[in-house]
Amino acid sequence: MHLELDAASCLPTDGDAGTLVGRAWVPGKHAGPSLVVIEDGQVHDVSATIPTVAHLLETEAPVEALRAAPRGEVLGSTDALLANSPREGRDEIRPRFLAPCDLQALKACGVTFVASLLERVIEERAQGDPARVEEIRADLSQVAGADIASVKPGSAEAERLKAALIERGLWSQYLEVGIGPYVEVFSKAPPMSAVGVGEDVGLHPDSVWNNPEPETVLVIDPRGRIVGATLGNDVNLRDFEGRSALLLGRAKDNNASCAIGPFLRLFDETFGLDDLRQAEVKLVIEGQDGYRLEGASSMAEISRDVTELAAQTINPNHQYPDGLLLFTGTMFVPVQDRDRPGEGFTHKTGDIVRISCPTLGCLVNRVDRSDRLPPWTFGSRALMVNLSARGLI
Repeated sequence: MHLELDAASCLPTDGDAGTLVGRAWVPGKHAGPSLVVIEDGQVHDVSATIPTVAHLLETEAPVEALRAAPRGEVLGSTDALLANSPREGRDEIRPRFLAPCDLQALKACGVTFVASLLERVIEERAQGDPARVEEIRADLSQVAGADIASVKPGSAEAERLKAALIERGLWSQYLEVGIGPYVEVFSKAPPMSAVGVGEDVGLHPDSVWNNPEPETVLVIDPRGRIVGATLGNDVNLRDFEGRSALLLGRAKDNNASCAIGPFLRLFDETFGLDDLRQAEVKLVIEGQDGYRLEGASSMAEISRDVTELAAQTINPNHQYPDGLLLFTGTMFVPVQDRDRPGEGFTHKTGDIVRISCPTLGCLVNRVDRSDRLPPWTFGSRALMVNLSARGLI
């Protein structure tokens, strides 16, 4: 299936009325990434005054800084750059979109929704074997599902539930971070490694049980302020993580396994924190075999407020001088069978994944194996060399 991307399908429902920030690869003598603003259907290069997302996030007021920045070259229409972003059929001498982040740490929160919390416990008890899933899910949901759904993480009630579950032999490391006082925060991928809209996402070639994780992603400045949001796919290998929590890094961080985009939407008069709290994230997967799966995740059902997730990630104990992007977790539960009954969903190469939200647009990616995708070669050092050659730093 050929990816056909345009502004109508990828931008928020109010188009570019909000403050939409992206990054584009600009070909030429010193080919490299530029910070761009999406306005009136056009992609404006603002890198002459704001070279990177890190520079933008260090300003006291990012929206005002963008509005004051002189508009440089118009790289083309939003439609044109979106159409050129998929790897298949790309014209390398024309600009295309990249993931809308650069030097930021790419962090993620796990088990922030009850549905996904129970699935992680199921993975752990199945020890990576999808054939055991159905029986374990029914048993766990019957014994503990209602209790877990009703408690506030870190509360005295949660501590009492923890004691009761330990006594019944049902405690889990996932329940510890799901209803305990501390949020699970892990490194999803290195800075500069995320792929953007239209690119392929990668699965480890040894994985046979995996799924997308459609999530909202917080844009957090070095001071710890949430200044905007975007969409992300925190691709997960259920078999790897299910065998051992110590395989989390391998389950999460592989070539092209982190997708972010299509754009950062900064908080302004059109979009704010309360809009994010009510965001509805939709997932559609279409396979070359005719398979189709739809799912949804409502931020209103998250077990911890996004401000708590941010505060437990960046604080006096841990700083991020270039800012960070923080995946907030998903309630998507991949239980719809694809092949054998009872084994739920797993990806096949060629799947098209669409993660959308009315206020944030649509992130579209194709699925392939990590070892078959172009290797990641443009890192932080390459960015600094490129920006210097262009006279931007």
